[in-house]
Amino acid sequence: MPESSRESQTEDGRRRMPQTQRQNTASYNIVSTISQLADDNLTLVRSISGGLAVTGVILIARSLKLITKFQSVSEIPTRFVENNISLRGKVHSVKEQSLQVEHVPIYLPLLSPLLAKQKGAPTSTLLVNLAGVDLTADGKIWLQRSIVPTQTVWLKLISRQDDTLHCLVAHSKGSSWGRSVNEEALCLGLARTAPITGLSADTRLYWRLHKRLHRAEVKAEKKRLGLWKEASQWERAVEAVRDSALFRLIRRIFGRI
Repeated sequence: MPESSRESQTEDGRRRMPQTQRQNTASYNIVSTISQLADDNLTLVRSISGGLAVTGVILIARSLKLITKFQSVSEIPTRFVENNISLRGKVHSVKEQSLQVEHVPIYLPLLSPLLAKQKGAPTSTLLVNLAGVDLTADGKIWLQRSIVPTQTVWLKLISRQDDTLHCLVAHSKGSSWGRSVNEEALCLGLARTAPITGLSADTRLYWRLHKRLHRAEVKAEKKRLGLWKEASQWERAVEAVRDSALFRLIRRIFGRI
């Protein structure tokens, strides 16, 4: 067959080829070309992918404030308080039933050092109160012995009022949340339950938390611990004599002499 006839038949075959098949062939050629470029520049592609991944992680961490160090109570996002987020901190001092705590954010290798503020910057602390408890005199002494400076604690945010956080405070035990110091003080009879500052009494959270703390208080009352400790017979007798009318009369007479 002449050469010109073969060429004309080939051309006719191409023309008769379905449109979908021609499109698939074109797409395949494009994919092959891109794949070849990617193989030829594999290091560059990996670098770009890694850079985009790191940038994405930084943006997500910043938006969620996962690695932000809060220098003041006002810097803590409202959603953190509303969702009762737990923050980690290092205790600087303990006074009465308040703690001065330095916030310790989540540490992400490589990223945290890049986003951290200058090392020479002064350290600020957060004022933290034990939510829902009123410590006795013995309870305040116990708190100073139980929580010491430089100790790491977890702060479960309950409410915020002015420059003070009201929290459930727990000793740091890895990633687990143990019994809070608030409940511990109540269980030992070293505190009474008190209104939860910053929370409305008609909210579900208020009553859930109040019920939890009251349960701890009842345990101490049943065991006669701390302020619930029952006085001895001698102590009760002395108290009864002191409160008697005869003793008050004798004291008044001798007071005039």
